[in-house]
Amino acid sequence: MLEPGVIKKLDEVVVNRIAAGEIIQRPANALKELLENSLDAKSSHIQVNVKSGGLKLLQIQDNGTGIRKEDLAIVCERFTTSKLTKFEDLTEIATFGFRGEALASISHVAHLSIQTKTSSERCGYKANYADGKLLGAPKPCAGNQGTIITIEDLFYSMPQRRQALKSPAEEFQKISDVVSKYAVHNPHVGFVLGKQGEQPALKTQAFSTRAENIRAIYGAAIAKELMEFSHKDDMFRFELECQLTQVNYAAKKSTLLLFINQRLVESPALKTAVDAVYSTYLPRGQHPFVYMSLSMPPQNLDVNVHPTKHEVHFLYQDEIVERIKAQLEAHLLGSNATRSFYKQLKLPGTSQLEDTLIQDKTQRIYEKELVRTDSTEQKLDKFFKPLEKSDSGLSTSSSNETPTASQDESFRVTAARKSKEVRLTSVLEMQQGIERKCHIQLRTILKQLVYVGCVDERHALFQHETRLYMCNTGAFSEELYYQRLVYEFQNCTEIRVVPPLPLQQLLLIALNSKAAGWEPEDGDKSELAANAVSILQQKAPIMREYFALRISEEGYLESLPALLPQHVPSRAQLPIYLLRLATEVEWEQEAQCFESFCRETARYYAQLDWQDDGDMRSQHWHMEHVLFPGFKKYLLPPPRLKQLLYELTNLPSLYKVFERC
Repeated sequence: MLEPGVIKKLDEVVVNRIAAGEIIQRPANALKELLENSLDAKSSHIQVNVKSGGLKLLQIQDNGTGIRKEDLAIVCERFTTSKLTKFEDLTEIATFGFRGEALASISHVAHLSIQTKTSSERCGYKANYADGKLLGAPKPCAGNQGTIITIEDLFYSMPQRRQALKSPAEEFQKISDVVSKYAVHNPHVGFVLGKQGEQPALKTQAFSTRAENIRAIYGAAIAKELMEFSHKDDMFRFELECQLTQVNYAAKKSTLLLFINQRLVESPALKTAVDAVYSTYLPRGQHPFVYMSLSMPPQNLDVNVHPTKHEVHFLYQDEIVERIKAQLEAHLLGSNATRSFYKQLKLPGTSQLEDTLIQDKTQRIYEKELVRTDSTEQKLDKFFKPLEKSDSGLSTSSSNETPTASQDESFRVTAARKSKEVRLTSVLEMQQGIERKCHIQLRTILKQLVYVGCVDERHALFQHETRLYMCNTGAFSEELYYQRLVYEFQNCTEIRVVPPLPLQQLLLIALNSKAAGWEPEDGDKSELAANAVSILQQKAPIMREYFALRISEEGYLESLPALLPQHVPSRAQLPIYLLRLATEVEWEQEAQCFESFCRETARYYAQLDWQDDGDMRSQHWHMEHVLFPGFKKYLLPPPRLKQLLYELTNLPSLYKVFERC
């Protein structure tokens, strides 16, 4: 008989950490809360220092009113605020903060210290906090008027949240985005943002103008196309201040800075309306820059609808959005008259050249010279079984993370966006060696190939221009995986092994196979397997840090590196791979260690599990949708691969044959 679970009251620390996780989702959220506190304190200068994207250090310094010494004891407790005293005050709130949760939440997920001085006090005070509590009495210290809040080791108590965050560079970009928007909206305040020990990445002067800050932060290309207007609506009681780019400007990324009653918020309805207006003027996929400040009576605005306060609800939302949309249309219609168009001028003596080009266009192009560009027109599989994607070759414990780079992204762009910069000379030399040996002609063929079909386990057909080629996919894929390991060094994502597999059993399976080449004089298999486990466990930190291959202290395999999207290496070859890692990798020399590890891993990843029952649909699908896109996107082929590429025929030669028939 099923019994109901017992309802228990959670411990206060657990409750506070859960609440903190909702409010402080990433370093940029913490900074937004602190920036708003500084602005509430009437600051005219705000400086932000960041280290490791805000995870190691996030410090904000202002020259505002400061915090009274008497308030330091409770400033980091939940629901302590100077902004309101009763619930009714919430309907007329005019400050950024009101719940009193920001500092409390930060203190539960980071090491927090506050140094502050008010105008009436002779010296400043510094205090440290943990889990919302003051650690010791505040200590007197020298300091200027204002507050310095230092956050260190953000999410140290939440390792899952820390691991889920983006790279430090991307987190710094999000922080920069928040500071940039507040700097534009508050031109009377000077902002400085920089990485610790480096020159400021962003700096604005106090008592500047909004247009000057946009120019300083977002560039002259946007500033010169800005158009400013304001609008007041008495019916729905709102005021609008707007600076937006005219139709001469367009960018791939949409930029909307939206402030409602001085709060930085998001409004999907308003963003959709802006995009709809600009879609008439801008090419598809191009977007404007828009700054918008909306003011309305506080009682018409509900700011307490989201933990991070990045969303608000207000009365007459649909009607106000329509009014704003109409204003945008009216002002953009007037700016369209100044739109610039560019025309190619003729140079002297070009008329004769144009006549030649016109004649060339009228010349007949023979069918034998036509190049098929649509790979969906016809493939080799049309003459066999219908090709369908099958999951039979993929592990159900598939990777929890796969690379999300664009299909048009080159290997250099991919390498540049890595979260960890590679500084090891041996690895950099390996990367330079790959680029130096790249066969340019072969790279051009691979980049422009059109997949035709699979021949067998080791060969496939593809077309380049009017030529039909057959390549050794095993050799090509082995080189591809080797290069992926070299370029993804220290940045590999993981394929989780669920459940983890015991190394001892895997190595015994390997020693029992013919591929291991075990002989009785080699010794006892159990002892050999134990020695191999010992070697792998000893070198586990290297494999984990550099290649995302995780081995637990108990001797279990927990993950493998993910090198291509949707590729899971052979399960049947895994035991032999682990045995070769223990016996064939040169672990003592750095350069030889990385080279031999990458080669062994590439050899393992290049082996596919081909079915014995003759059903090869999953292998065909893998070759077409995983391997060949990888060849096109990543592979820098060395000259030796040219010997494994065979030109079977070409269109002009085939036409000569058919013309004789």
